[in-house]
Amino acid sequence: MGKKPARKYTKITGPAYVRKEYMGGIPGSKIALFVMGNLSRDFPVSLSLVAKEPCQIRHNALEAARIFANRYLVKAVGRKNFHLRIRIYPHHVLRENKIASGAGADRVSSGMRHAFGKAVGTAARVKSGQKMLSVGIEGQNFEDAKEALRRASYKLPTPCRIVVEKGEELVVGA
Repeated sequence: MGKKPARKYTKITGPAYVRKEYMGGIPGSKIALFVMGNLSRDFPVSLSLVAKEPCQIRHNALEAARIFANRYLVKAVGRKNFHLRIRIYPHHVLRENKIASGAGADRVSSGMRHAFGKAVGTAARVKSGQKMLSVGIEGQNFEDAKEALRRASYKLPTPCRIVVEKGEELVVGA
């Protein structure tokens, strides 16, 4: 059975379900790295991708955004000329009540009776105005960092904006 559409999990409903020590069979997070690029340097310009609306972001969407931004920055400015960081972590466990379909499914499935569901993945709960990804970069590479964050926002289920945090005097045409 394939994954259900992400729009089923985008809205925040109910309390967070995060006590993993009491749960079994939680699939691991697909996020490979949270910090990429040159970690030893302090860059003068910093940009962040900020959520405009509250939502839940699945771990595979975060990984897709990370890969998209990282690949663009490596090609545009080089591996040692940026610092990319994912600022949110998928704590919330998503559950799904799998209902059998096909021949003989009425004997196997019990419908919505005891419909607690099994863990199918994790998601990060994001508030409005919260930073999701940050990029540190040199002033001359400002447009490339802005483009990388814009492209990463396509993979996320909420409208986003790009905020310049420091080094505004170095940036021309912000």
